This record gives sequence, C-alpha cells and structure tokens, in this order.
Amino acid sequence: METQAIRFYYRGEVHEVSHAPTTRTLLQHMREDLHSTGTKEGCAEGDCGACTVMVAELNADNEIEMRAINSCIQLLPSVDGKAIYSVEDLQLEQQRLHPVQQAMLDCHGSQCGFCTPGFLMSMWGLYLQHSDADTPPTREQINETLSGNLCRCTGYRPIIDACVRMFELPKVQFSKAALHTTLQSLQRPDTFSYQHDKQRFDAPRTLAELAQLRLDYPQARLLAGSTDIGLWVTRQFRELPHLIYVGQVAELKEIHKDDGHLYIGAGALLNPAYEALIEHYPELHELHQRFASYPIRNSGTLGGNIANGSPIGDSMPVLIVMGTKIVLRRGDEIREMPLEDYYLAYQKTALSEGEFVQGIRVPLNQPELTFRTYKLSKRHDQDISAVCAAFSVVLKNNVAEHVRIAYGGMAATPARARQAEACLLGKTWSLENIELAMHALGDDFQPLSDMRASSEYRSRSAANLLKRFYLETNTEQPLSAGQLNVFEASRQLHHGVAK
Repeated sequence: METQAIRFYYRGEVHEVSHAPTTRTLLQHMREDLHSTGTKEGCAEGDCGACTVMVAELNADNEIEMRAINSCIQLLPSVDGKAIYSVEDLQLEQQRLHPVQQAMLDCHGSQCGFCTPGFLMSMWGLYLQHSDADTPPTREQINETLSGNLCRCTGYRPIIDACVRMFELPKVQFSKAALHTTLQSLQRPDTFSYQHDKQRFDAPRTLAELAQLRLDYPQARLLAGSTDIGLWVTRQFRELPHLIYVGQVAELKEIHKDDGHLYIGAGALLNPAYEALIEHYPELHELHQRFASYPIRNSGTLGGNIANGSPIGDSMPVLIVMGTKIVLRRGDEIREMPLEDYYLAYQKTALSEGEFVQGIRVPLNQPELTFRTYKLSKRHDQDISAVCAAFSVVLKNNVAEHVRIAYGGMAATPARARQAEACLLGKTWSLENIELAMHALGDDFQPLSDMRASSEYRSRSAANLLKRFYLETNTEQPLSAGQLNVFEASRQLHHGVAK
C-alpha cells in the first residue's frame, strides 16, 4: 500500500507531514515543528492539562464535533483529517481578547501563566457548549470541565470565577461553515496508510477494513484514544513498529439499544458511552465523574479500557455485575462471552490471534436489580483506584435471588468474588450473612501492596464496601437520612474524596 502524508487543518491552513515518526506526538509537532509554543508540556502523560488543545472532526452524521484533548499523548498520525485549535487561535481581530481570555484577565485567574493556555482551551470548550444556551453552566459542570487542568500557584477560585464571567461578556460566535468544508476535503475514502522509516500506521475507515488488517497483521498494536499507548511512547519509550488506529471506524462508535441490551461499540468515547449508560443506570453518575479527567474521557474509549484488562480499570467491575457480554470479532466471525470470562490472567485475555473487541452488550430492563459501585482513591478527581467495587442484588421477600460482586484492584484482573456470592445467594439479606460474605472475601482475593494501597487496606476496604452496600439496600431496617449523611461524611474523610 502506498504511503500517504498526514493532513490536518491548523492556524488557517492545511498542513501535510510526511517525514515524522508515527509515534511523534501532536504536542511535539506543534511546538518543535510549527513553533506554536503557547501550548505547554507539563507532564507528558495527560495529567496536568497544560497541553490541552481542541480537536474538531466530522462524525458519522457529517456534523462537526469539537473536544478538548491532551496533545502530549496524542500521536500525530491520529489527527489526519481533523482540525486542531490551540491558544493561538483564540485572539480576535484587531488584537482583541476572546471572552475566555478577557474573563481570565478580569478575574486574575493567571499567575505564572504556564498552565493558563490549557485552562483557556478547556474553558473555550465549555464556552462553545453553552454560549447559545439559555442558562450558563452550573458549578458542577465547570468543575468537571476543569478536572483535567492543574494549577500550582493561582488556585482554582479565580479560574472558576472566570468561567462564570466569560458568559457575562459580549458573545463571540464560532462559525463552523468554512471549517466543515475544509474537513470534508480532508476525508479519505478508504484506509489511510502512513510509513516512516520502519514504522507503519494504518487507519481503516470501515469495520471490514479493520478486520482484514487485523488478520493480515495480528502482531500490530491497536490504537484508540492513546491514553495508554501515549504513555508507552512518552514515558516508557517503547518501540511500536506497527499501529492500527481504530478512531476512524464509524461502526465502532455506534451506541444503540438492541434486543433488551445497550450496545456500545469499542470505539465509542468514554463521555458518550457513560452518558448512554447513565440514561439507564443513573447510579453510575459519580463513577463517570471520577473516571479520569474530562479531556481523557474525550479521547479514551470504553472499549479500550475494557480490552486492556487492567486490574485497576474502573469500568469492568460494574459492567461485570450488570451481566455484560463482550463482542469479539475475527475476520467475519463474531462471538460473545461474559465479560468476566474475557480476563484470564495479568495482561492476558481470551483474544485469539487476529481477533479484536468490537463492542459490549449491557442488559437493560432490570427494574428489580439494585446495584452500587464505589471507588476508593487518594484523590476524588483524576486518580487511579486503590479499590473499585461493584455489587448487584435482586431481593424477593428479603431473600437474595441474584447476587454479583466484582472488584478491581484486588487481583491480577477484574474479577468476581464467587465465594462471597455463594454466602449470600438464596439466603436472607441480613447482616449476619453479609458478615459471612465479608469473611469469604479472604478466600476470593489475596491482594498485593503497592504505591496506591497496602494489601491490608485493600482487604479491609473491600469487606467494608460490601457492608456499606448492605446498609444502603437493607429494606428491613434502612438507614435514616441522618445515618446516611454521617456514613457518607466518614467515607469521604477516610478515603480522601471530600470535595
């Protein structure tokens, strides 16, 4: 296949790149090749937000979608066919400041200024979402938008004030008409193939093309949101000779209801995927907010989080207790299996050679099902779990007719606690039986100690979270509102999640 140049729109023109490594990041290219140095590198791992830019692309409905992302972990070939906006694009005609910039100035939201460009881009994303709305964003929406931007000196209050102030200034409209025409001209009819030295990057456009590439090159690494692979490049300096990028396959981004299930394609971004889940399971709202930062959720995919099989991934425990099935594809062959059966051992899954994750199917219409999920971490926002727990139960006459318990962070893979489940299935939903199940967790898991938590902490917390689930769902002697408030305050104090 003939190699092609990377094409993207930036600063009013289409750029073509043909001599960059496939693992060169967008941030490196912007700063070192295009000399757009407003965007900063603070961490090179998608944590601090100093590198935040906006990316615009056409979706399956031929509409423009704009998202704030971390440019430090986005690989340059993955922006082929897209438009990039950085802090340099905010300035208006006649040297006027954009309302986002003016509000930051008015509210004294910048001190050393290093993080400011990233904050401005996240704020601009919020501005674009709400500038035509009848009401400004809520404090919760502002906090969520800024969750991926860290400030070491100014503090967050004046920056939050600026997010309010920018909607009080005269509005500035962003016209998408010319951008739409440009993006259409950059779209490719089939697979984009780029090569540099001994590296190769393929970006198929259809599911069939992806399936064939995966069969032809089973040793190639699949790339989705780059939230993991980006760190392999910037922190581990791995050699990645062949990448197959799935972000251009529209079929992988599908989200729809099908035969009593919610189907989520493996390429669906985390934000829309969780929004679809929350529509049917509102209990997932807090987990969604605490799942990484907003820019990471704008880049990462639910399928990637599941396929990687990290023992501390937050999505898997709750999807397992919901009875989710994973859809795998090899060529034209498709098979399904329970999600918990997909994980075999640490970094080992049930994928066969040439096979990939196509999507997941989450059961719906379960009004009798009660479930909860809890995340314990050192910080409330943007932190990896020490323990992530999920529980589901169906009670009839106070007897557990269905029980599922799953944990992340307790074993080499996300896993069900089958010994604990056996202590509760078919039994009265009572504190006595819950305590037996808490004790049985010691037979299910022997967690390790690491930088996030000790083995003892994990074991005790896992048991206490099971007890909490019982206390919140016990219909015979439910907790009063006052008891729940005390319980929640104690949880936040001991697990560092106080807001």
